[in-house]
Amino acid sequence: MKDYKDYSLLNHNTFGIDAKCNRFIEYSSIDEAQKVSVIISNDNLPFLIIGSGSNLLLKADYKGNVVHSDIHGIETSCVNGEYLLRCGSGEVFDDVVAYCVEHGYYGAENLSLIPGEVGASAIQNIGAYGAEAKDIIAKIEAVEIATGNVVEFDNSDCGYKYRQSKFKNEWKDKYLMTYVTYKLDRTFKPKLDYGNIRAKLAERNIPEPSAEELRDIIIEIRNAKLPDPKVTGNAGSFFMNPIVGVDKFMKLNAEYPNMPYYEVSKTSYKIPAGWMIEQCGWKGKRLGNAGVHDKQALVLINCGGATGQDIIKLCDTIRHDVFDKFGIEINPEVNIR
Repeated sequence: MKDYKDYSLLNHNTFGIDAKCNRFIEYSSIDEAQKVSVIISNDNLPFLIIGSGSNLLLKADYKGNVVHSDIHGIETSCVNGEYLLRCGSGEVFDDVVAYCVEHGYYGAENLSLIPGEVGASAIQNIGAYGAEAKDIIAKIEAVEIATGNVVEFDNSDCGYKYRQSKFKNEWKDKYLMTYVTYKLDRTFKPKLDYGNIRAKLAERNIPEPSAEELRDIIIEIRNAKLPDPKVTGNAGSFFMNPIVGVDKFMKLNAEYPNMPYYEVSKTSYKIPAGWMIEQCGWKGKRLGNAGVHDKQALVLINCGGATGQDIIKLCDTIRHDVFDKFGIEINPEVNIR
């Protein structure tokens, strides 16, 4: 177990915010996670559980304990005809996707290159290109902080919705993730009808892609739109795409006939937040040391030397402009602490 005092979090958040915490604790086993639960339960300080920091914006120094999982490993099994991968919560999620594709476990391809770690995938219900983590999560193992007990949750226990779970809401800060088990398929069933996947496949003259080809295409699309956090500080998609009712959708569609949208149900529609931000003129623009990426308006960036407060000021200004123009409130997907 690692345990550091007065620790810089610069290398633990992809926005590149140089903030410190009082104490940084990292566990690499279930036993160590139980020990950490005792430490943070008995310490009279707030605590923050992080993954790779790819979905985190630090407003300032964190006056408390920061906890991180360093549990690794991928174990495969077949139980009652279901193909399962039990993965340590500290594994890089995209490494798991790469493992699945390489070894013939299918269902995670569309989640390729999403930054972050396995534990965060289950908390955030990460998603992209028509797929979500909840589609493949079978079981979650964790340590209950209040008791130190090892607990397990099935997918149905977790209250998964679009970018939501009980771990982000009523269960927030109650558990330390240790393992996530994903349920995959041995038969490849590609999802191609989201975004510009088919267009990119057509460019390569690939009518029926393999899992490897689909993963390559999605990585290409993501790399073309999203900045490398090692070069430009960012946390990927900063805002969630709002879901509106049919009346609001019909009104907007009449006013903006070229508006992109995705039908969620017969009575609800998802409107891309990035499109609305771009319509407000923010794409490629900056406010001080914070800016909007010039290739994807959903991404806020650290233009160099930005503080957490600089990013928040830009976020608030964009939210105001979007509401003023469209009458829709967009909310951050990023965890602001």
